[in-house]
Amino acid sequence: MKIVVGLSGGVDSSVAAYLLQQQGHEVIALFMRNWNDASVTLEDECPWVEDSNDALMVAQKLGIPFQVIDMSDLYKERIVDYMFAEYQNGRTPNPDILCNREVKFDVFLQTALSLGADKVATGHYARVDSFESENGGQTYRLLAGKDTNKDQSYFLCQLNQEQLSKALFPIGDLTKPEVREIAKELGLVTAEKKDSQGLCFIGKVSLPTFLQQQLVPKTGEIVEIFNDFPDFHRGSPQFASKLEELQYLSAKTKYNKEDGKVIGTHQGAQFFTIGQSKGLGIGGHKESCFIVSRDMEHNIIYVGEGRNFPGLFRKALKIQNDDVHWVREDHRLKNGESMPVQARIRYRQTLEKAVLYQFEDGLYMEFDQAQSAIAEGQFAAWYAGDELLGSGVIS
Repeated sequence: MKIVVGLSGGVDSSVAAYLLQQQGHEVIALFMRNWNDASVTLEDECPWVEDSNDALMVAQKLGIPFQVIDMSDLYKERIVDYMFAEYQNGRTPNPDILCNREVKFDVFLQTALSLGADKVATGHYARVDSFESENGGQTYRLLAGKDTNKDQSYFLCQLNQEQLSKALFPIGDLTKPEVREIAKELGLVTAEKKDSQGLCFIGKVSLPTFLQQQLVPKTGEIVEIFNDFPDFHRGSPQFASKLEELQYLSAKTKYNKEDGKVIGTHQGAQFFTIGQSKGLGIGGHKESCFIVSRDMEHNIIYVGEGRNFPGLFRKALKIQNDDVHWVREDHRLKNGESMPVQARIRYRQTLEKAVLYQFEDGLYMEFDQAQSAIAEGQFAAWYAGDELLGSGVIS
C-alpha cells in the first residue's frame, strides 16, 4: 500500500514510519506546519522549526520522500478560533481532540488521498481493527493502545467510520520503551527526544498569554465557598423518574456572592477552568483552593479549599444530542435505552464505571463514584473493554 505518515518530529511517528517501511509499504512523510506565532510559546524559537528539521533527518535516514505542508490558516480557522470562543463562553475546550477530527483525519487525510495514498498513519498509541458487518461491509473498531500508560484513544474519540477506514496506528501494539529502543537501534535523531508538551498545534505555551491575544483581561473577584454551604448537604429527594434524578445529579451547583467570602481578585474568569488551583494567588490556607464554579456574567470565580472539597464533585453529566458521537452507529442508544460502560472525562484519567441513559433531551452519564472537576466543553468518552464506543461534549 501507499501510506502517508504524519511525521511530527517526535519518536513515535518516526518509528511508525519505519515499521510501515519494514512491512513493505510505500511510505511518504508529510510534516504539518500548524503555527506561525512564536510570541506565546515558552521555547526560544518557534517549535515547528526544530520539529520539521528532526522530521526531515528521520525521513532522510529511512530514505523516504519528505514534504512540509502549511496548514496554519486551517488551524486558526478550525482550532484556534474555536479555543478563543470556548474560553470566552466559560467552557474548557480540548483542542487535541478537535485537531484529530478536523485536521489530521480530515484535511490532512484528504491531502494524503490526493497524493494517491491508500491510508494515513500517525504515531498515536491506539489500535484499529475491523470485522465484516451484516450488510457485507466492514465495521471498524477503535481500540486502546496496548501501553496503558500512553494510551491515546481518548484523543481520537471523535473519529468516524470513514476516517478509521483510512487510519493506521503502527505503534499501537508497542510500549513507549519499546518504541524508544527501536529508534535507538536505528540511530534516529528522535530516539531520546522528550515528548511534546502543551497544545497540539502550538507546543508548550503560557495559556493565559495565549488567551490574552484576543480575550481582554478584566478584574473580578474570587469568592471562597465553605463546606457549610446548604447545597452540599443534598438529601435523598424522591424523584418521579430516572430522567428527573439524572437532571438533578448532572446540574451544576450555582453560587451567589453572598454564599461565601471575597478573598482575592483575578484578571478574568475566562482565563481559568473548573478544578484549577494554580495561578490564583491565594494564600493562608492549609490546602490549595480549587475553582468550583465560574460566573461569566459577573466575572466571579468561586473556590473551595482542598481537592476533596464537595463542590468539585458531581455524579452525572449531560451531553446534548447534537454533541453525541458514536464511533460505531450500531451501538447508538435509542430513546429510553441505557448501557453500562467505562468512561473518562479527561486524558489519562482511570476509566470509571458508569451507565449511559438516552432521553429525548440528551444523553446522560451517571458514574458509580462522583467525579471531580467535570467541566463544560470537555469531552467524555466511553468504552466497552478496550474499545472506544463514543464520545460527546459535556454541556
